[in-house]
Amino acid sequence: MAENPTSEQAAATEQPTLIILYGGTGDLAKRLVLPAFWELYSRGLLPKRWKLVGNGRGDVSHEDFQGRIHAALSEFATTPDPEHWKGFAANVLFAGGGFRHDNPGTLLDVIAHAEADLGADPTIVHYLAIPPSTFEQTTRAIKAHDLAKGSKAVYEKPFGTSLASFHELDDLVHSVFEEEQVYRIDHFLGKEATQNLHLVRFSNRLFNDTWSREHLAQVQIDVPETLDIADRAGFYDETGAALDMLVTHLFQVAAEVAMEPPISMAAEDLQAARESVIAAFRPLDPAEVVLGQYRSYRETEGVPEDSDTDTFVAARLWIDTDRWQGVPFLLRTGKMMTRSAQRVSLIFRPTDGPVHSSGNSTNALIFDLKGNGAIEIQMTVKKPGPEPLPAESCSTLHLENVSEGSMTAYTSLIYDVFAGDRSLFTSSAGLAAAFEAFAPLLGDERPKVELYDDSSWGPPAATALTDDVGWLLGG
Repeated sequence: MAENPTSEQAAATEQPTLIILYGGTGDLAKRLVLPAFWELYSRGLLPKRWKLVGNGRGDVSHEDFQGRIHAALSEFATTPDPEHWKGFAANVLFAGGGFRHDNPGTLLDVIAHAEADLGADPTIVHYLAIPPSTFEQTTRAIKAHDLAKGSKAVYEKPFGTSLASFHELDDLVHSVFEEEQVYRIDHFLGKEATQNLHLVRFSNRLFNDTWSREHLAQVQIDVPETLDIADRAGFYDETGAALDMLVTHLFQVAAEVAMEPPISMAAEDLQAARESVIAAFRPLDPAEVVLGQYRSYRETEGVPEDSDTDTFVAARLWIDTDRWQGVPFLLRTGKMMTRSAQRVSLIFRPTDGPVHSSGNSTNALIFDLKGNGAIEIQMTVKKPGPEPLPAESCSTLHLENVSEGSMTAYTSLIYDVFAGDRSLFTSSAGLAAAFEAFAPLLGDERPKVELYDDSSWGPPAATALTDDVGWLLGG
């Protein structure tokens, strides 16, 4: 049920708000976006007066859409309490017939009805939970039907598939919205554990003073997945692992690690610090990138028999700043791998002292980004016994003791949209710099895609990127 909001949260709930969820009956809305709205409602963090309008091509009644949401919550969240559900469902509507510049379907009529119920001039939030191929069509329709002024627009990833397509989409979006109205969502930045990367570093001298090339040999950002592509064949075969994960999630996490201390923790300063370091990403060298495809991928319904789409990518990224000069950032992600994980590992240089571990464990500080997160330290200690011999030890600090009040990444980011906090969203300039660093993978020198066994650690060639360190997960 509703929680007691802080003063900042209370301020964010004052403005009447109309949320238009394009793709309201789609998979993304069902799995992630609608459960996030429900969580905000349950915590009392939605605006005091709000309406949610789902939009899609089908002819779905308001009641049917409400029923679909209830089913989605029962599957992907928790089955709503009946009395609590009534209050939520009373604010949910649906507008069918699609939404195009030459045919708005029923959306304009439903918006007028919702605005009349709200009894004020509401802020409109356009949430585009739709395939990226339809971003342009919907953006043009928002402009044609005069729905952009004073509104906010949330775009899912990928925001473009190349530097050229990014600029084309970006120019269109900026012809409709001011940059301050645009929220390009990357749910990895909304994860509580990802935000710990800068909070823990800047708040603790123990970590902050060793966060540089003088002390660190390399950084590994590792997001293997055991899942296949499931029912996403159409989207995935046009995108692949590198576009779906590398230029988005992994680049953003690398920037979280590598940013310089911001002037303050204000939204604009955090975003500026993160994105100024993205501008220092050296363009990827295709010779330092390994692409792979799991063996059964082409057997998936909807995937061409000759597809060379990458389901795995490992890359060595260099960041040309004084702090990180000469320190490789090793980025890896893939489908159908041995284990699922989301980890950032800061691997230390060997000490100058006389004692070194003779084992296989690397001296490292590891951030687990799954759930509420954990911090793991791999270190050398004294081996029990009479002799002063080194041994390896690993200690993990689980963060359950600070997990009360934690929210899912989508819940946190959608709340930030209402609050007008853009610190965890990517800007136009930041994404342009990311695509510039990524561009060499889209040219003629793109590495050949190597096959790897299902449920393996990916192509063996990826291990060579780590020099003699190896991946902390999987060797």
